[in-house]
Amino acid sequence: MGESIAEATVAKWLVAEGAAVAADQLIAELETDKVNLEVTAPAAGTLAKILTPKGATVKVGQVMGEIAEGAAAAAPTAKAESAASNLEKSGPAVQKLAAEMGASPASGSGKDGRVTKADLQASAPVAVATVAAPAAVAPSAPAAPRVLGAREERVPMTRIRKTIAGRLKQAQNTAAMLTTYNEVDLSRINALREQFKVSFEKKHGAKLGYMGFFTKAVVAALQEWPALNAEIDGEDIVYKHHYDIGVAVSSDRGLVVPVLRGADALDIAGIEKGIADFGKRAREGGLKPDELVGATFSITNGGVFGSMLSMPILNYPQVGILGMHGIKDRPVVVEEGGEKKIVIRPMMYVALTYDHRIVDGREAVSFLVKVKECLEEPSRLVLGV
Repeated sequence: MGESIAEATVAKWLVAEGAAVAADQLIAELETDKVNLEVTAPAAGTLAKILTPKGATVKVGQVMGEIAEGAAAAAPTAKAESAASNLEKSGPAVQKLAAEMGASPASGSGKDGRVTKADLQASAPVAVATVAAPAAVAPSAPAAPRVLGAREERVPMTRIRKTIAGRLKQAQNTAAMLTTYNEVDLSRINALREQFKVSFEKKHGAKLGYMGFFTKAVVAALQEWPALNAEIDGEDIVYKHHYDIGVAVSSDRGLVVPVLRGADALDIAGIEKGIADFGKRAREGGLKPDELVGATFSITNGGVFGSMLSMPILNYPQVGILGMHGIKDRPVVVEEGGEKKIVIRPMMYVALTYDHRIVDGREAVSFLVKVKECLEEPSRLVLGV
């Protein structure tokens, strides 16, 4: 499950006791404090016994169930083989949904015969009707959420939510957090995006967003102000000479922060492709545990949800986090040809929360000014000035 994970919670079983399973078939999901992990059948046969019901806590190396090899594992029909072939062409999200629904469409309506979600939904009633009754009853699941009258209900925290809560509270209790703010004129970045977005996506297979520019600006600022790329270890300060940037991604399971490693060596295209991949796999539950640890600095973007201004909380033990917010057209004063004018510009408020125990106000403010300068004049990112 990854070096940093010792135990997990059984989120759900996708097959019942007595059901036939194929080798490598998805049969259960585990919820860890970082991501959900898939459990596949090690061999074809029958799921003879479930030893860890839904909601149970399991440790690394613990036996979750028993498979009787060969028993009730009938040879696949031509129709089943065709369905399996179609599913192999489909993406992981469709394959996962097919396992959950027990659906096996004979053909797919997508490109090159790929199975779509609509195909699964259309075939689900047939698949359910032909599934044999289980030989034994699976262990009972934990009780449903307890309803407290008509207006309230009590639901246990998920493992991920408990971890998020614990770490945020740890940051509040440990770090001397302070936040400084600035605003950024994104006119020139918007012009670049408008000019090159089509050719960029055609060449690199990723959209030209804002995160590539912000990540490069953060790395440039960290190189100039290294205290923001450090951490406290006892009575020592550990300065990091690598730039592994955590990028906050929201999923239906909660907030996760996958790490873009070696961001200083990546160009904007590499950053955009990496972040797009993280976002896709976060939504599908495909992030790996080791991808969520070891960041030296984090970036969070509340602007995608409409936030105008906020104070981000440190991702402990990091000592700095940059908060991005919504872009709004606002009147600003600029100087052109020796004259001051009021113009409308796309503006974003940015916030830097830092640990005042090792980062002074001068360093924090100067860091944020450097980020602002790089974003307002993107050529700095190319020239390294």
